[in-house]
Amino acid sequence: MRKLELLSPAGDMERLKMAVLYGADAVYLAGTSFGMRSFAGNFSPEELPQAVKFAHEHGVKCHVTVNTMPRNDEVAHLPEYLEQLDDAGVDALILADLGAFTLAGKYAPHCQRHISTQQSIANYACAQAWFDLGASRVVLARECSLEEIRVIRQKVDPKLEIETFGHGAMCVSYSGRCLLSNYMTGRDSNRGACAQPCRYQYALMEEKRPGEYFPVFEDEKGTYILNSRDMCMIDHLNDLMDAGVDCIKIEGRAKSAYYAAIVTGAYRHCIDDAAAGRPLDPVWRDEVEHISHRVYSTGFYYGQPGQYVENARYLRDWQICAKVISCDENGLALCSLNNKFQAGDALEVVGPDLKPFPIVAGNMTDLEGAPLNCPKTPQSRFCLPLPRPVPNGSLLRRSVELSGK
Repeated sequence: MRKLELLSPAGDMERLKMAVLYGADAVYLAGTSFGMRSFAGNFSPEELPQAVKFAHEHGVKCHVTVNTMPRNDEVAHLPEYLEQLDDAGVDALILADLGAFTLAGKYAPHCQRHISTQQSIANYACAQAWFDLGASRVVLARECSLEEIRVIRQKVDPKLEIETFGHGAMCVSYSGRCLLSNYMTGRDSNRGACAQPCRYQYALMEEKRPGEYFPVFEDEKGTYILNSRDMCMIDHLNDLMDAGVDCIKIEGRAKSAYYAAIVTGAYRHCIDDAAAGRPLDPVWRDEVEHISHRVYSTGFYYGQPGQYVENARYLRDWQICAKVISCDENGLALCSLNNKFQAGDALEVVGPDLKPFPIVAGNMTDLEGAPLNCPKTPQSRFCLPLPRPVPNGSLLRRSVELSGK
């Protein structure tokens, strides 16, 4: 069995640093053009080389998405952009358009070419065809079952790497090919601007009764035809390795730095346990419950994922309070505030390779040493004594109900 490469999302520099610090083998990100997540923050031409440099300094590979379907007026700008990525030292490009794929071979010759899930690769003939054209990796359609992946692995060239999504949001449309957003809001999901109308709550309005709304329901619990669940394969990593998957991908470039850190850290430890033949440590398994998510499923790996019919809300039971910028040998931490809290609050500390442990927030001070009972200004810095030293990038969080009604 092959040990899984862990590929984590990096929507901006903060999220990239957290994914790297918490154990990613590789990160995927986008520049300001040709990426499928236009609201993720992304990386300017000046920031992108810095991102690659930071990742490489920590032994982490950097993959860049070039996976929109360019129009005629955009294709002319592709060669220059691809050359910039090549010069920056990007390890791989994630591509969906055949023309962009061909141009990448010419203008970014030092970058591997990976085929995006937008290509909906679901059979060995398609996967092999991309390899024959020069692709080193394919990201399979999320609709593939484990058995289908196993057959693909057996029938394609052994040098072709297989990447699959293992955690995060699922789309109600086949491999993300959705027209709802474009039709309803003018924001094209296939060009990185999905408004997620599948998450909306709908009612029925009759043409001659404007403003009079009628409920849309399939049973007493409402309607759930668009209610996709999130994917979570952390309990099934052995099955992915046994099927021949080379890389497991975490969805979420538009999600928070907290999400990137916690999910990366959880999968890092569980992948290492699975590869070593150890049972999964329940402490790390539990971490995926500490981030905002919809009810989990195993995607299409074992058949239809099914739908959760109670509601379409996200489960949000934890909130990040602060990030540790630095910590001395006595446990005095310099922190940056995310959400206000006060002395006496019950918190948890979690960090890179650091199992969560509880604390009660002690007496804090500002940077001048003045007593501080309740830091309130986001990104403000303050000092907080911890019971022991913790790594830079550790997080302080608290249990709080944010799921909504």
